[in-house]
Amino acid sequence: MPLKTFIREFGNISNKSPGGKDNHRRGRSHIAPEAASSSSSSSSSSSSTLSLAGSSTPIIEQGQWANLPPELLLDIIQRVETKEICWPGRRDVVACASVCKSWREITKEIVKTPEQCGFFTFPISLKQPGPRDAPIQCFIRRERETSTYRLHLGLSPALSGDLSKQLLVAKRVRRATCTDFMIYLKGDDFSKSSNDYIGKLRSNFLGSKFNIFESQPQYDSTAQSSPRSRWKTYLKSVPPKVPTISLNTASISYELNVLRTKGPRRLKCIMYSIPVSSLEEGGTARTPTAFANCPDEDPSPPVDSKGKKPRMGFNSTVCGKPPKSVQSTALALKNKAPRWHEQLQCWCLNFKGRVTVASVKNFQLVAAAEPGHNIAVAEQDKVILQFGKIGKDIFTMDYRYPLSAFQAFAICLSSFGTKPVCE
Repeated sequence: MPLKTFIREFGNISNKSPGGKDNHRRGRSHIAPEAASSSSSSSSSSSSTLSLAGSSTPIIEQGQWANLPPELLLDIIQRVETKEICWPGRRDVVACASVCKSWREITKEIVKTPEQCGFFTFPISLKQPGPRDAPIQCFIRRERETSTYRLHLGLSPALSGDLSKQLLVAKRVRRATCTDFMIYLKGDDFSKSSNDYIGKLRSNFLGSKFNIFESQPQYDSTAQSSPRSRWKTYLKSVPPKVPTISLNTASISYELNVLRTKGPRRLKCIMYSIPVSSLEEGGTARTPTAFANCPDEDPSPPVDSKGKKPRMGFNSTVCGKPPKSVQSTALALKNKAPRWHEQLQCWCLNFKGRVTVASVKNFQLVAAAEPGHNIAVAEQDKVILQFGKIGKDIFTMDYRYPLSAFQAFAICLSSFGTKPVCE
């Protein structure tokens, strides 16, 4: 039975209840608040919406859909989640989480992470590690006129067509001493104050070194508790703006080619947020379950060498490197060395049919393990991220555990930067 027909039948049943006449007047889309909810909360929020992509979650009012038996609700969501395993069918799963709070909690318990199931459901999946067995296959579309890069889920534009799901959007911004790739969940608003902004990639002047920054809120209890800010928030009926910081979570460096020798680029990535133990047997990588939008989920701010916490303002950036203890245990990735093909007279890598056009931007990343690390040889040879060209302004991106879609996309964006001293 289709999901829309099922919900329509439940709506008809609820209209037959003693309070069904009042609900019928308001329409089927109305979600009545619970009787136990206080009058203050109902007056402060005039409508209830579920924000899946933003950093702020409005108050969710419980209604008639929350009165379903938990066993029945669990069976409904399990059937929908099992049936729809790819986009755009996964929209039904997101729709179940948008009904009310109880539906969302059960949906979050049923839906698995990309590491476990191999596909995306909620926006937070873009910051969770990929699957261990098979890589997630995506492609990047470059728009030269607007300096925009769009990450889509699918094999290629020709095979996916209109069914491809847009995951992330990056905007290239040239500055006097560096170049920034601002990364967003959607391409509607390209400002740093947008709720869809989740991080950026910044290069140096030569384009040989890059840093990946992830946006996280920095809460100031004094600023949020001031009477004036609360009064302005009440008048505007919007949540207060939260100061954000950008934490340096990875660094990318391209080897300089001073002698101008021919060959592919050589790069190395240091993932500060991923420990090298994640590739060991039984190791795990950090898997966030929600965007940091409350003080309890916000990590403590970094501390400088003098033991003082840096002063954080709106959209401030922590450009310093993590402590040496974090750098020593961080995962290092290096590009896989290509081989010279005598007949083709070019450097070749086995992309397994995912790359069809020769380009200096093509690369494959593997783990750079040291003798002291307890990493199996099979894990060291496994390609964690590969990126290559298949057409004009079309590139493929395949990644797996322990990288996330955001981290893999940021690493691939570094290949688009101008590198006159690295080629």
